[in-house]
Amino acid sequence: MIIVYFDGACEPINPKGIATYGYVVYRDNQKIAEGSGLACEPFSWNSSNNVAEYTALVKALEYLVENGLTDKQVVVRGDSQLVIRQMIGWYSVKSERIKPLYEKAVELASKFKEIEFEWIPREYNEEADNLSHKAYVKFLDSHPDAVKKIEKYLATEKQIKYLELLGVKVYKYMGKFEASRLISRALQKKQKKKNQNSA
Repeated sequence: MIIVYFDGACEPINPKGIATYGYVVYRDNQKIAEGSGLACEPFSWNSSNNVAEYTALVKALEYLVENGLTDKQVVVRGDSQLVIRQMIGWYSVKSERIKPLYEKAVELASKFKEIEFEWIPREYNEEADNLSHKAYVKFLDSHPDAVKKIEKYLATEKQIKYLELLGVKVYKYMGKFEASRLISRALQKKQKKKNQNSA
């Protein structure tokens, strides 16, 4: 069995941030491939999280097709409910920006003997998520002009210190929105643990 995990992000703001993707491929519980990069090449500020998610899916399916794995049982897992439900056929595709990527993903998926799409919570998609973040950091490390453009959207010193206090890993160029989400998640976990201990 082949299991694919894919993820995309548009940081530090969505839309019009830096869109990147990541995917990993497992065959019988052994990792056989991974990929990451910019979702828009050549680079464009006119992108979104959904573009990044679909790019990740397309890149992963292209890898499987190019490596002759279409005759295997394939399960594709992602944390984007929109992408998974559109691929299953539960949601229609209205965005003109997404349509070409969706059509490409459907065309690639049609080449497989057996393929399923499954939604998973974000915390179960960390490997693909990390690859996407690495591509984001790599791009900014080599484009100081882009860093200047997004500086006002980056996590504040106060947010970073609070995340470190909570024991949450902080990555380079983390956005304010993502920092707020991680703080909220860490506090919820802390409260849940406290409730369990006092029960």
